[in-house]
Amino acid sequence: MVYSYGGSNPPFPIRENIEKMEIKISKTKIEKRMKQKMDSSLVETIIKLKKTNPTFAKELARPKRRWPAINLKDIDMIKGDVLIAGKILSAGELTEAKKVVAWAASEKALEKIKDAKGSFISIIDEMKKNPELKGYDILR
Repeated sequence: MVYSYGGSNPPFPIRENIEKMEIKISKTKIEKRMKQKMDSSLVETIIKLKKTNPTFAKELARPKRRWPAINLKDIDMIKGDVLIAGKILSAGELTEAKKVVAWAASEKALEKIKDAKGSFISIIDEMKKNPELKGYDILR
């Protein structure tokens, strides 16, 4: 499922099946954006995801200033494990244990995730176990 997040209001879920969804993703556009990236680990991640999960590769290829900064209260509204192409912030609480996969998280957010007996895994570490990043709800 893909959830759309549009700002300070709680996320309004837009449920779509990514496998059935036909999104025209320009791979040349992703490559042009990769040339501007200075983080070599991010570029490697985008290259690997470009073939297996092009939707998420496009999210990571966006400029970092446009990456979502998602609060824990928004993550708590989603059932199941969550994948975020951005940063997790600490506003709010988690009421249940969740597996949260994101590029980065604030220190307070990490503490709150551990207090809720959840787990935070960086995208790079999760790609070693699950190269296609399947089985997650993507929060944008």
